[in-house]
Amino acid sequence: MSELNQKTIKQDISFKGVGLHSGLEASLILKPAEPNTGIVFKRTDLKENNIIVPNLFNVSSAIFCTTISNESGVSISTIEHLMGALYGLGIDNVLVEINNQEVPILDGSAILFVEAISKVGIKSSDTPIKVIKILKKIEFIDGKKTISIEPSKISLDIDFELKYENDFIGTQRNLINVFESDLTDIYNSRTFCLFEDVEKLREMGLAKGGSLDNAMVVKDNKLLNEKGLRNKKEFVNHKILDCMGDLYLTGYKIIGKITCSQGGHKLTNQLLRKVFEKKENFSLLEIKEKSLPHTFINKQHLRSIA
Repeated sequence: MSELNQKTIKQDISFKGVGLHSGLEASLILKPAEPNTGIVFKRTDLKENNIIVPNLFNVSSAIFCTTISNESGVSISTIEHLMGALYGLGIDNVLVEINNQEVPILDGSAILFVEAISKVGIKSSDTPIKVIKILKKIEFIDGKKTISIEPSKISLDIDFELKYENDFIGTQRNLINVFESDLTDIYNSRTFCLFEDVEKLREMGLAKGGSLDNAMVVKDNKLLNEKGLRNKKEFVNHKILDCMGDLYLTGYKIIGKITCSQGGHKLTNQLLRKVFEKKENFSLLEIKEKSLPHTFINKQHLRSIA
């Protein structure tokens, strides 16, 4: 995030693969888009009502993945890994054309999206970015699951804790700065589940496309994937990737600190809905500098547009 102008990709990028939950094959094309377009999904298998704009209020399901729907009920599911990649890379505008209902899971992480985008390159515009600055601490609690967001001066920090009774996963915690940390381990971390939950998921009509090629599966105290973990905190790092993708449903970069314990897609969405219930909780600001200063949220560099 060294340049504070809106960005898109330099050329089309194509992906093909199976949907994790639907088991359906899909082709996806990322296309450059003009400033202030945002991230837009287009279902090319449909001729009408096929545009879906990611938004925290059009999340129609947050069970095991994030699904967004338009007013006609047309949906796109499992968008979080792609959205996390776009968020981390600072891509503000892109058209996502897809010929089915679910984004391909690829290898279960975001790394293939990141590598492909990095290969074609990123194009900057002359249009300033906008950011959401959190003004008050907001918290959402659901039993043992907790998540909060509070003001931060210059960054988006995510402090995530994962707790599993399974000894192999156990308790993991990691803290990252989305704008300054090396996110390689975050992008490279795969989705996961316990072996005993696989059949339950399939009985629910989920995980039809799941395999050891696109998910980590833990049985007892052993990882069934032959090549092992990609990084020591891969389980919690994947949760951070999911969180990044779900945060991008606000449409903007965020200046604030997220603290979460045992959360997931639903909890993140519930928190964001609570934040945007009241205008005094946040400000929408336009950055006017050409580079990111340490005084990122110094009032003289910002113009409120909210």
